[in-house]
Amino acid sequence: MSEPIIADNKPVVLELEASTYYWCKCGASKKQPYCDGSHAETEFTPMAFELTEKKSVALCNCKYTNNPPYCDGTHAKL
Repeated sequence: MSEPIIADNKPVVLELEASTYYWCKCGASKKQPYCDGSHAETEFTPMAFELTEKKSVALCNCKYTNNPPYCDGTHAKL
């Protein structure tokens, strides 16, 4: 399996509404942290995640989290 591109070495903190979102797993999306279809020629697929209420989240941008799509601090070790 290919390694993802590190989009950033820190998470993006967002206030998101209740909805379904698609987190970029490949790191190539120009709309980080969301998928824009840039993975089309790779083995990566976006990760759907759903929020049932408005919530502040820290989404991983290094793509190496052990708790996708949420940041777990892994970027500090890269």
